[in-house]
Amino acid sequence: MKIYVTSVLVDDQAVALDFYTNKLGFEVKHDIPVGEHRWLTVVSKEQPDGTELLLEPSEHPAAGPYKSALVADGIPFTSFQVDDVEAEHKRLSEAGVEFTQTPMEAGNVKMAVLNDTCGNLIQLIEMLE
Repeated sequence: MKIYVTSVLVDDQAVALDFYTNKLGFEVKHDIPVGEHRWLTVVSKEQPDGTELLLEPSEHPAAGPYKSALVADGIPFTSFQVDDVEAEHKRLSEAGVEFTQTPMEAGNVKMAVLNDTCGNLIQLIEMLE
């Protein structure tokens, strides 16, 4: 068994698409109209056939309170692995991305947390060992 698609709940698919592609550097895998929304997935340019991230509309009544509670407690919705968290922090900060946690070491990882502009905190992780 392997993970095929995972999702992040987003307030606005167009805003999410812009952020996840133009800021984070993912590329569109699928963009299929489905009623008023889209089946909109992105993938890593480094792994175009890897796990897809679904930019899923957060319209379910439970989504808003869930996302708000995570943000209020500073808990990231998901994590992305990077080779160099310091370099990514610098690149993304220069592109206007807001970080709620600057790079810090925690055991065998270095991590930082950013605001995805769609109601989520996202953690960047660099493996140190």
